[in-house]
Amino acid sequence: MAGLVLKNVFKSYGATQVIKDINLDVQDGEFVVFVGPSGCGKSTLLRMIAGLEVISGGTIQIGDHIVNEVAPAKRGVSMVFQTYALYPHMTVFNNMAFGLKQAKTAKSEINKRVKAAAEILDITNLLKRTPRALSGGQRQRVAIGRAIVREPEVFLFDEPLSNLDATLRVQTRVEILKLHERLGSTMIYVTHDQVEAMTLADKIVVLRDGSVEQIGAPTELYDFPQNIFVAEFIGSPKMNFFKKADLSERVQATFSDDHILGVRPEHLLPCKKVESWVAGKLDLIENLGEYVLVHFITKTNISFIAKMSRDSSLKAGQNVFFKAENSDMHYFDRRTNIRI
Repeated sequence: MAGLVLKNVFKSYGATQVIKDINLDVQDGEFVVFVGPSGCGKSTLLRMIAGLEVISGGTIQIGDHIVNEVAPAKRGVSMVFQTYALYPHMTVFNNMAFGLKQAKTAKSEINKRVKAAAEILDITNLLKRTPRALSGGQRQRVAIGRAIVREPEVFLFDEPLSNLDATLRVQTRVEILKLHERLGSTMIYVTHDQVEAMTLADKIVVLRDGSVEQIGAPTELYDFPQNIFVAEFIGSPKMNFFKKADLSERVQATFSDDHILGVRPEHLLPCKKVESWVAGKLDLIENLGEYVLVHFITKTNISFIAKMSRDSSLKAGQNVFFKAENSDMHYFDRRTNIRI
């Protein structure tokens, strides 16, 4: 196992810079998730770490070694791709063993590693099958097993759950988390799904347009987003934002035109009109069983969402008033969108 350090890493295609001056320190054994919208550069950055994309500048260090000029196969990394990329004519055993055979690993060592990985992933009974006889979740476990047998210093995952249905995504996410706990390996995981990021990561790297917006533990990003982009991206439903004109007359006098107020849906508390910060006309109710997500529209025609307990008395068109605890309010600069 090994840590990973990126120093001033960037990538350009001609005059277009797609990865911009990335600095990142991943500790040995950490589970780090790159998250961001499509096209933000997260998969490109992962491929640069793997050696599948040549970097334009900066340094990539794995363990004690700078690997800028090191071939992918010799970097001590193993990658699990979005597509399973299994050989259809080979058995599960041979798919997992293929890389070791290419490296001329002794047969006894191959057998040992494949069987150990199969036990970890609970696919021992599948070793004689071909991929066509496997479900999507089983194929992904085989792909992960193929990475495990190489005994890499760093595991790289490029949106490995995107081809699975909702139930299998949850199941396989749990399996990956258990795998990390069991192996204690350094893992870098790419996803556009902030729920995956929050549940898997020791550390999240939020990317936008090739740049890092914020790095931190999941709870740190959720509780203290550095800017409006992170506040919107981390959390489901996303944070609500209000300007001075959206707020009640009671608080407008003390609220600056230069600020934006952010409040998460679960932190909006129904209250009496005299206590309220913001009011909204009920537009839509999403009943999710345990709770409801209620959509409101302010007097200034701004939409916001409150997460509330089920209440049959709520009706479309009803005006509801809300407040929030001071500790649950987030203030951002209206010009820069940066947290105040």
